[in-house]
Order: sequence, then C-alpha cells, then structure tokens
Amino acid sequence: MSGFKSLFKQTFIYGLATVLPRMLSFLLVPLYTSEAVLANPAEYGKVSVIFSYFVLFNVVLAYGMETAFFRFFNKEENKDKVVSTSSLSLIVSSFVFFVLALIFQNQISSIIDIDVKYINLVIWILLLDALVIIPFAWLRANEKPTRYAIIKILNVVINIGLNLFFLLALKDLAQGGGLFESIYKPNFEISYIFIANLVASAFTLLVMLSFYAKINYRFDKHLWKQMMRYAMPVLVAGVAFSINETFDRILLKELLPPDVAESEIGMYSACYKLALFMTLFATAYRLGIEPYFFSHAKTKNPQKNYANILEFFVAFGSIILLAVVVFADIFKPIIIRSEAYWEAMWIVPIILLANFCLGIYHNLSVWYKITDRTKFGAYISVIGALVTLAINLMFIETYSYKASAVATLVAYGTMTLLSFYFGRKYYPIPYNLKKIGLYLGISIGLSALSFYQYRENYVIGIAMLIVFLGLVIMLEKNQLKRLLKQ
Repeated sequence: MSGFKSLFKQTFIYGLATVLPRMLSFLLVPLYTSEAVLANPAEYGKVSVIFSYFVLFNVVLAYGMETAFFRFFNKEENKDKVVSTSSLSLIVSSFVFFVLALIFQNQISSIIDIDVKYINLVIWILLLDALVIIPFAWLRANEKPTRYAIIKILNVVINIGLNLFFLLALKDLAQGGGLFESIYKPNFEISYIFIANLVASAFTLLVMLSFYAKINYRFDKHLWKQMMRYAMPVLVAGVAFSINETFDRILLKELLPPDVAESEIGMYSACYKLALFMTLFATAYRLGIEPYFFSHAKTKNPQKNYANILEFFVAFGSIILLAVVVFADIFKPIIIRSEAYWEAMWIVPIILLANFCLGIYHNLSVWYKITDRTKFGAYISVIGALVTLAINLMFIETYSYKASAVATLVAYGTMTLLSFYFGRKYYPIPYNLKKIGLYLGISIGLSALSFYQYRENYVIGIAMLIVFLGLVIMLEKNQLKRLLKQ
C-alpha cells in the first residue's frame, strides 16, 4: 500500500495546485457573466473562442515534449542530459514561433476572424507558457509537488486579482484622475482579461528562471531524435484532444448564423463550467498518476496497483457525477450570474459524464505509455477527434451546442473503449469490470433520473446520493481501512 500512499499524497497536493486555483478562477465566471462586465453572452462567446485557440496552440508548442521528458528522465541514467536537451528544444521552438507569429499576426487575425489586438496578447502569453513546460515537468518528476502547487496557485491569484482590479475597480478609480485614469479604457474588458493572463504568465516564468540557471545547456542530438520519435504521437494525440475539448466553440462560430453564434457559444461555455468539479478531479488525478505510472512500471506486479487505482477513480468519480447533477441548480446562480446564460443547462450532465470518461481513459492509457506504443495514443485520439468533428459538422446547424455536448461524450466514450480493447492485448491489467460497471451504471442512471425527471426535487436527489454513497462505502470499506492505516 506504500505505492498508494505516495500516489494519494501527490494527487492531493497536485489536486490542491489545480483545485484551489480553479476554484479561485471560478470567481471569473460570475464576474464575466455579470451585468457589469459581459452581460451579453456574445461577449463571453468571443473570449471562449480565443481560449479555444489557446488550448490548441499550447499543445502544438509543447509538441509532446513534456511526456517525453517524463519517459526519458526515468529511463536515462544521465538525467541532466534529458533536462538540458528538452529545455533547449522548447526554447528554440518557442522563440521561432514567437517571431513568425508576430510577423504574420495580421494574416492570422484575418484567417481566424479575431481582432489583431487580441492576437498580439495571445502570442506573448503562449511564449511565456511554453517556456515553463519543462521547469514544471522537472518539479513533478522530482516529486516536488508543494513548490509546484505554490507557483500554480500564485499564478492564478495574480490573474484573478488583476481581473478584479481591471474589470471592477479601475473604472471607479479612474474617476479620481492620475495614474488610474491614464490606464483605464472604456469597452476594453476583453483586452483586460488577456492582459491579466499575460502578467500572471510573466510572473510564473520569472519565478521559474532559477531552473534555467541550473541546467548545463548541452544538446544531445541523438537523444533529441529519440525523444521526438516518442513525442510526435503524443503531439498528434494532444491536437486531437484539443479538438475534442474546445474545437466545438470554433465550429459553433463557423456553422451557426453570425447573429446568434457568439451568444450560443457564450451560453454553452458558461454552463460547461459547471462540469468543473469533474474536470478538477480528473486533472488532479492525471497530474499525480502520470509520474507514478512510469516510476512504478518496473516494480513487482504493477498491474494490480493500476487496476486498484482505476477502481478508486471510478468510485470517487461516480460520487462526484451524481452530487454535481443533484445540486446543479443550486450552483447555477452562484457561478453563472446572468439568467441569459441558463438556457444551456441541459448540457451539464452530458459534459460531466464526458469528462468522467476522459479521466477513465487517462488511467487506461498506462499500457501504451509504459510499453512505448504512444502511436496508439495518437490513433485513438485521432479517432476521437474525427467523431467530434463528424457529429458537430452533421448536427450543429440543427441542434447547436447540444450537438457539441453529445459529440464530446461520444468521442471520449469511444476513446475509453478503444484504449481498453487494445490494452487487454498489449498490456493486460486485471480490472474489476463488474464493480466498475456497477458504479458507472448506478451513478449514470441515478444522475439521469435526478436531472431529467426529478430536477430540483432535492428530497429525492439527496436520497439517491446517500444510497449510492452507502453502496460505495460498503463495497470499499476494507480498502479504505488499509489506506487510512497507511
């Protein structure tokens, strides 16, 4: 159980690094959707589309080097060589992108139909974020989750603080004249959002500069080629994931009539945030589990641990799914302040379940990472992306964001099933399918009943949740006792 102890400790701290910042960033949703900032869903739709491109280009600029770093850091005896080679690779590629993007920013603006003033800010943010990829990976690989958490939390605290300053306080302060009047601009809300992001990213890089002072800057061409061969399928998978995660906003903008597109995107993106609780759980889990997979790959019978970990993930995830669905309409006015956005609440259970499937997929993906068959990760992710694109392209014009939500669920569900199928062939893991199926079936069934049949009937909803909690505790009590003793 010592492996579990290490895993849960790291997952808790990485979860803290993810949950607290994102819970703080939760403040941004009621801020952006308030009457005082972006009361019109169309304005929030513009922000959401820009952030969709953020996700895509962050993946491209990382090009799988983070995952390759973990693999070779645990594989190579000369770890300094891995650190320096991967760092130099990302430094050079990031600055090449930065220069080319600045030169062609007007053309980029024309192609993707986003104001060039936003493009300029995005280019700078992408550069700064790319330069901290390996430093953060180094902290995770060396099991320094506390420092990782502090830096991540500070980044978001600065971001949120500046958002509050620019969007709420600056206008009133500017009326007194002086410095505040000189930096205040009316109707500049969207730019202020990205300026806050830029300053937070610059602070993070500044804090991480000590990492760059320690490396020896020796580039091993042979090692780099090996890392790139490992990383390229991860890049393909990452691009496919970004399509599954955010490309629907871009397609909504392109396929819906211009007079309603951004409003639909705004409503969809705001209600999508209610799935944050599952996203946080799955993300914290992934951050903790990835180094664990590699570091325990050569231990005795690692498959048994991997199987138990998935069982725990499904148990906790099923509880989160049902709890958020039961209380969704209580969270709604707290997180999404304007009723203009509430029309899209239909998608909440769908997106929650989709992100749950994604978390299961991350666990199942251990087989192709451990066996160096990352090309399968690319194949599976590409199939998921094709499913996302096909459903969106066929049904957006008729069903709008509902089609996008269903596409996300079908894509992640397909990827989960494919990974399980190929994993049984190349790296069999003794998953307890009966128990996992039981948790999933009951949680999904009760969630559907609660939201679509007994919505806002909290007597029935809470009763469902208590019954399910009792079931999980009864079935997992022995494992939980052993974990608590550890």
